[in-house]
Amino acid sequence: MQPFIAAISLTCGALLPIMNPFSTAPLFVSLTANFDARKRREQAMKACVYAFAILVTFLLAGAAIVDFFGISIAGIRAAGGLIILAIGFRMLFPAPRAAGEVDTSAAAADLDVAFSPLAMPSLAGPGSIAVVMSAAAQIRSKPDWLMIYVGVIAGMAVTLVFSYLVLRLAGAMARFMGREGIDAMTRIFGFLLICIGMQFLLTGIAGFYGLRLDGA
Repeated sequence: MQPFIAAISLTCGALLPIMNPFSTAPLFVSLTANFDARKRREQAMKACVYAFAILVTFLLAGAAIVDFFGISIAGIRAAGGLIILAIGFRMLFPAPRAAGEVDTSAAAADLDVAFSPLAMPSLAGPGSIAVVMSAAAQIRSKPDWLMIYVGVIAGMAVTLVFSYLVLRLAGAMARFMGREGIDAMTRIFGFLLICIGMQFLLTGIAGFYGLRLDGA
């Protein structure tokens, strides 16, 4: 039982600072501003379920996947950076309304943002995947590897339950900020996402070539 408890504690301690649901919360509020309470709750749940599925997949089959496709962690990081850049540009420079268009909230309410960008690359991003794959590489050498695997998966579940609670509480912010406040915050976080995406991209390129970036 000791390895099981230790695996849960270590997984939560390693994943939580990298996953950092508090940094995802403002993005969640911006992207779900036009959703009703039920849809917002559903998106938070789906994002955490998707993130859990992604991390479990890379824990159990990550090495085989990256070996088969010849993908490196640097490549995953660079790809995540490109995704974040695209989302950031859409948030900073939203498409103008067509002439005579009254309201876009109905169309916005049909969007599904749970998988991208909430689950990946926000919650289950390159950093979280790298942590999971590093753990998988070390577990096989342990005598009680099966119990440790179960403990790591349980630790992922605990971390994502906590992330779900953070996102649910963040949804309450939308009621107080109003449309103008949400629009301003969306543009601010769009700019920050562009900066984060560029950093991911540069770090991935530098990692691929074995270079070191200051602040990376």
